[in-house]
Amino acid sequence: MNKTELVEKIAAGAGISKVDAKKALDATVAAIKDALIAGDKISLVGFGTFAISERPAREGINPATKEKIQIAAKKVAKFKAGAELADALN
Repeated sequence: MNKTELVEKIAAGAGISKVDAKKALDATVAAIKDALIAGDKISLVGFGTFAISERPAREGINPATKEKIQIAAKKVAKFKAGAELADALN
């Protein structure tokens, strides 16, 4: 499912226009992004939790040249499914 299809599902499910559904989806994504950038954790009960995880710097290998390279530390977004979502998938 892509963004356009998701907007259509939201509009149909909520009984609102596609324009309003797109605005709501964009606002939701922006709010989640802003919270993660600020270092917050977002918990949606029954759905899941978005959080930031830090990966330490490490040594890797360039597959083309077999040279050792340094991979910088970075922060990554993680999602853990909630119990209701996990149950619905199984």
